[in-house]
Formats: sequence, structure tokens, C-alpha cells
Amino acid sequence: MNTYCKFETALDILIGKWKPVILLRLLNHGTMRFSELQKSIPDITKKMLTQQLRELEYHDIVHREVYKEIPPRVEYSITDYGQRMTPLLQAMNDWGVNHIAHLQELYGEERAE
Repeated sequence: MNTYCKFETALDILIGKWKPVILLRLLNHGTMRFSELQKSIPDITKKMLTQQLRELEYHDIVHREVYKEIPPRVEYSITDYGQRMTPLLQAMNDWGVNHIAHLQELYGEERAE
């Protein structure tokens, strides 16, 4: 692949069913505790949420703050660097909404999802 084309790099960060969902939750709600994130995405497992958050943290998209309390408290937020993804994620979300409407026009409600 051409060295100037880094599309794959961006996809590596966003690939997966849950990363965009996690990022949109954090962008919309700000700082969230692990349990809040898990409740806001009911179909995700604890293991998968942990894995996806670690990968996003590695890429400096998500910040993990651990408070030395009993019981321990951990909060997640989007980094300043990660905020730069907002237009991309919003555009993807908007396209998804429009695509569902397009499919409903083509096939009717029952096949749009």
C-alpha cells in the first residue's frame, strides 16, 4: 500500500463492533465509570469492554483515571487527541442513520435493519 495512504491505520483503531459505540458514548456523556459504560451498552461483555478500552487507551484515544479509594474507582474519558475523531464519528453515525432511512425507502421497515 502507498506510504501516504494510512486508511488502514485509522481502521485499525475503529475496527470492531464496539469501539465506535464506546467512543460515541464517551463523546456524548463525557467522563464515565466502567459500570456506567457497561450499562449504556447492554450487549457488551465485561471482558470485551475491558479489551476495547485498553486498545483505545494504548492509542491515546481514551484516558483511564484510577482513583485510589476503597472501593477503587476507575473513570474513562476521551483524550484531547481523541476529541479530534469527533467529526469522523459523527459523520459515520449520520451516514448510518441516513442509510437505514434509505433501506426503509427501498425495502420497507421489516428489512431495513
